[in-house]
Amino acid sequence: MKKFIETLKNIWKIKELRTRILLTLGLLTVFRFGSYVVLPGVDPQVLQASIAKNTNPNDLLGLINVFTGGAFNNASILALGIMPYITASIIVQLLGFAVPYFQRLQQKEGESGRRKLNQITRLLTVAITLVQGGAYLTYVKGMNAVDPSIPDVVFWLSNSIILSTGTVFSMWLGERITDRGIGNGVSLLISAGIIARLPESIIFEFQSQLEKGGALMFVLEMAMLFVLIMAMVLIITGVRKIPIQFAKRMVGRGANNMPVAGARDYIPLKVNAAGVMPIIFAQALMFLPATALQFLGGDSASGSGVVRALNDYTSGPYNILYFTLVVVFTYVYTALMVNPQQYAEYLKRQNAFIPGIKPGKETSDYIDAVTTRITLPGSIILALIAVMPAFAGAFGINSSFATFFGGTTLLILVGVILDTLQQIESHLLMRRYDGLVKSGRIQGRSRMQGIGANM
Repeated sequence: MKKFIETLKNIWKIKELRTRILLTLGLLTVFRFGSYVVLPGVDPQVLQASIAKNTNPNDLLGLINVFTGGAFNNASILALGIMPYITASIIVQLLGFAVPYFQRLQQKEGESGRRKLNQITRLLTVAITLVQGGAYLTYVKGMNAVDPSIPDVVFWLSNSIILSTGTVFSMWLGERITDRGIGNGVSLLISAGIIARLPESIIFEFQSQLEKGGALMFVLEMAMLFVLIMAMVLIITGVRKIPIQFAKRMVGRGANNMPVAGARDYIPLKVNAAGVMPIIFAQALMFLPATALQFLGGDSASGSGVVRALNDYTSGPYNILYFTLVVVFTYVYTALMVNPQQYAEYLKRQNAFIPGIKPGKETSDYIDAVTTRITLPGSIILALIAVMPAFAGAFGINSSFATFFGGTTLLILVGVILDTLQQIESHLLMRRYDGLVKSGRIQGRSRMQGIGANM
């Protein structure tokens, strides 16, 4: 406890770090306040009552509501939150793997290319928001939560503009946090929404277990949650270090020239290079059957046995298919993110090599083989994390709290916290203070060691 208090004092002593943290907290407070400002013409109580009666808290809309911190179900001006921006970023990132123009912007045009990509992402965000905003207003109107005295044209036009403005404002807040605050702004906005739902879920679960006479069960649940968090820390920070060596070089002048052994370094290949993306893609596919049935005018609860099973996150077929999709998408996304040929070319330019491996194609094949091997356990662990909410639900944990036992929510939370703590620790070490932990340094998702940071 004494060490913790001393660390807080050191953080407060550094003016720049203190300013960044206070600015981040202030902008997050503004974002959370916007989650409770309701769209004009919408009755949020009627909407919430209709949602509780007609929708599943574990479907796509329930997931969006978790990411927006309840703003979606509140019919807030920030109902779409930062999600359109994330969708646009994913699309631009995928285009960078397939379209030569975007590849050139990402890899060869440096800072100017990144600025162009950011501008394209912002414009695409506005376009996606207009489409999603129209769908959201249709959804709200279908729930009979709109004041009938308001003309349809006024309702649609005004609220479409408001929703788009809310998303652009959220995007601006995220960029300001990234530039002048601490941590990744977009990730922190999502985490703020998730954390906002956590206390309510814990209290509700505690009350439920007390009513069942099982306070001990609640303690076991919290212990299990702690173990899961530790497992996520391991998979997020885990790397396979491939040793490399730089060729010998001559130093000195004239007769004093002496060969100096090349420095040793390593390539850090992450066990989970794909991050949370495989879970997001797999969830999107798992939501398709029920979503398609709703658009066709049906009900997932009254559909065929297969549709019902694929809409029930606790069913066996759902989790088997979900598990498989996460493993497959982990391999696919890792193949897109990790380019062995690029590593091999970089080593060649730096006059470096992997001991026992010839430069060029053999180096590329070796890195590819190592990446494939470490991706297997990483993908399996990630898939187990993805299906953990189903196991939590099977043991009687309420659905709102079960979502924190794995899946996208907990993985995002742990990753964002690690990233933020790593940035705070960097500020402390730069001013010659002790770090946040006694042994080693905190490693976030963005922390790259060795030559990986230079590629």
